[in-house]
Amino acid sequence: MVKQNVVHSVAQLAQPVVEAAGLELVDVEFIKEGGGWYLRIFIDKPGGVGLEDCQAVSQKVDRLLDETDPIQYSYRLEVSSPGLERPLKKQSDYQRFEGRLVTVITCAPVGGCNKFTGYLKGLRDGDVVLVRENREYVIALDQIASTRLAVEF
Repeated sequence: MVKQNVVHSVAQLAQPVVEAAGLELVDVEFIKEGGGWYLRIFIDKPGGVGLEDCQAVSQKVDRLLDETDPIQYSYRLEVSSPGLERPLKKQSDYQRFEGRLVTVITCAPVGGCNKFTGYLKGLRDGDVVLVRENREYVIALDQIASTRLAVEF
């Protein structure tokens, strides 16, 4: 529960900073790795983000975090691009990346499978539609554990 509260608080703090810079807030993570806590903020924009974008957001968000102090642990702040295999988190992501190759992992098997890689056809009545091996799959959004863009070679 603490992690969820931190993620929510940081997302609310970071959102205006990210939007003011003309960027999109993709995700916020607060995780423990190797004995230390990491606060990761993922940002994006058409054409991708650069080091300057990450530095600018990091400096502004770091100041806000120092002022509001929403995290009781010591942590390392990292601001970066979500990478080529960017997660799809919002319904608008499923529309924006229509036609792209994605990997969807479901909470429970759908048609005997819980991992699908196929081309995203978007949303239909709130369900995710993708095509894999000439077969269309319709997966309820609430049954999806994660969706990421897949790299095509």
